[in-house]
Amino acid sequence: MPDAPTGPARRAPAARDARARAAALVRACHTGPTVVVTTLCTALAVALDAPAGTVLLVLGVVLAGQLSIGWSNDWLDAARDQAVGRADKPVVAGAVTPRELRTAALVALAASVVLSVPTGAAALLAHATAVTMGWAYNLGLKSTAASWLPYAVAFALFPAFVVLAGPDDAVPAGWLLAVGALLGVGAHLANVLPDLEDDAATGVRGLPHRWGRRVTGVLAPAVLGTAVVVAVAGPPAPPGAASVVVGVVAVAVALAAGTAGLLRERSRWPFRLAMVVAALCVVALLVGGARGAAV
Repeated sequence: MPDAPTGPARRAPAARDARARAAALVRACHTGPTVVVTTLCTALAVALDAPAGTVLLVLGVVLAGQLSIGWSNDWLDAARDQAVGRADKPVVAGAVTPRELRTAALVALAASVVLSVPTGAAALLAHATAVTMGWAYNLGLKSTAASWLPYAVAFALFPAFVVLAGPDDAVPAGWLLAVGALLGVGAHLANVLPDLEDDAATGVRGLPHRWGRRVTGVLAPAVLGTAVVVAVAGPPAPPGAASVVVGVVAVAVALAAGTAGLLRERSRWPFRLAMVVAALCVVALLVGGARGAAV
């Protein structure tokens, strides 16, 4: 009887297995939103001239929190995604198990809390509340008429966390919180558009599902466009030429997206253009150098 393989020959399949599992976890963390929110918060910290150590802390805290939200979403939605045949989901494809996603989500959640301790009590509370809102959405608020609320609160608190994590005793300006809340609500409305039918088939009845595709397709870019206007006009200092250009372009794209949503409700263009407006909102914040973000 031949001996069982040992040494490198035995370790190679295990290494490939580990790499495949890691890749599946990356796909299951909702990579797009995780990267966007983490990048926005980190860039805002840089724009506020935060020390390098604070910038790294912001990056680590926000990344851990976003990973926990993404993984908990795929863990809690595993049965629902299986029911509608979401083969794009790693847990449905069998690349990762719900138990592994649960473990990863809880570890990331704990890491986000531990990493935020050096940022101070106020910043820790702001970020912990934002992440709690993400988990609350995953745990059931997504199926209620209040599905927009976790997005509004969380996206307002993410920039608030960045300001509060700074070395000064600054607090976030009201206009910054308003931009975050509007960006969150608009992102929620737009993000749901591609999955309305799959969601409805498994009993998810959030606010966009109750409004329907046409109304949601018009309102998503409208809310995001309003966020851009507030980002440009909200700060006390006059906007620069670059900020004005970004604002004008964003409003034009928002109008095009709303028109597409009104006339062609089954088209993917309302979603695509709404995402462009959301990106321009982030650009408006950063081009303005986050002027007046802290008071």
